[in-house]
Amino acid sequence: MPYRKLETEQDCIDFLRGLLFFGTGGGGSEIWGLEMLSELLKEGYNIEWIDINDVSDDALTCTTYGTGSISEEVPDTTEGIEALAKMKGVPIRFGHLAVDYAVKELEEYIGKKIEVMVPVELGAGNSVVPLATGIRLGMPVVDGDYGGRAYPEEMQCTLFLNDIPPFPLTIVDWWGDVMILKEAVSSAMMERIGKMVSIAAYGSAFCAASLLDGRTMKETVVPGTLSKSLEVGRAIRIAAEEGDDPVQAAIDVTDGWLLFEGKVTNKEWSDIEGCMVGKTSISGSNQYQGKTMEVWFKNENQVTWIDGNPFVCSPDLVTIVDKNTGIGITNTDIDAGHEVAVIGVKCHQIFRTPKGLDWCGPRYYGFDIDYVPIEEILG
Repeated sequence: MPYRKLETEQDCIDFLRGLLFFGTGGGGSEIWGLEMLSELLKEGYNIEWIDINDVSDDALTCTTYGTGSISEEVPDTTEGIEALAKMKGVPIRFGHLAVDYAVKELEEYIGKKIEVMVPVELGAGNSVVPLATGIRLGMPVVDGDYGGRAYPEEMQCTLFLNDIPPFPLTIVDWWGDVMILKEAVSSAMMERIGKMVSIAAYGSAFCAASLLDGRTMKETVVPGTLSKSLEVGRAIRIAAEEGDDPVQAAIDVTDGWLLFEGKVTNKEWSDIEGCMVGKTSISGSNQYQGKTMEVWFKNENQVTWIDGNPFVCSPDLVTIVDKNTGIGITNTDIDAGHEVAVIGVKCHQIFRTPKGLDWCGPRYYGFDIDYVPIEEILG
């Protein structure tokens, strides 16, 4: 049975660094992800995943994920959750095990055992959540996800683009509140409900959703993305250790492009309906001296401009990394003074379909910009 396995803390760090890259500015924090993975190592669990073809066609699968803002006001450690609970005067029943309870509540509601876990997206927190949940609950986790990157809304995943409803789903928070959403009038309304629950829960809530049989899962998932994340993280680290350019290593292993490099001069953002929305400004250096890049984000990086002219946009991936280490930087952490490189990667083809562009392209986010594939822009 082909699989990849994380046996040491260094393996975990490499994996998280790759997930940070594909998180494109969102997808949860490395701190949170490392806390979950380190705890699994200490408790003696095998941290591994399986090829999608090792899942039987009739196996019942589901996905788990967090919903809410990625701003620094939302805690990403057990210590942070405890501090927030004390400040707000609420008890902690579930903490970081909230997702486990979401799965159990979903099983109880449908009266069936869920057999396989599928990550919904890539990100240093949001991929680790289903991985850790599946491992703790004794179910295999597949090597793939439903986006090939992180994304802010349910409508930017392959499930939605293939007309697969996420209902029913459970929503659980750290404190112990449990909700079952039998159905919603649309995926957009479901997304809104989840975000509103996260606001009520002081920043974050967790879902178990998207019940698929194995055959449908295999037709829908973007395969091999957990292994690819581990490969990217290792390539970045090895390049740095050997005195090579880790930014170029990331570009090489992802078949990506260098979009820009320079120094962050400003970041403006607001927490809007449960999402971190804003713009990062970068003053160019080296071959980009005298130019300015702006990156608009909704949790993740979505739209870019160079000197005011539209450049690479979603659904293609735009990730900002530390110029010296090649390590991805989330929009929570990026700030003025950071020396960065901006890397672009081609998205999965389904996101370039008419429906994919309707829901994932720059016009969906309110910009009067025509999507142009990254390979046509960069050549």
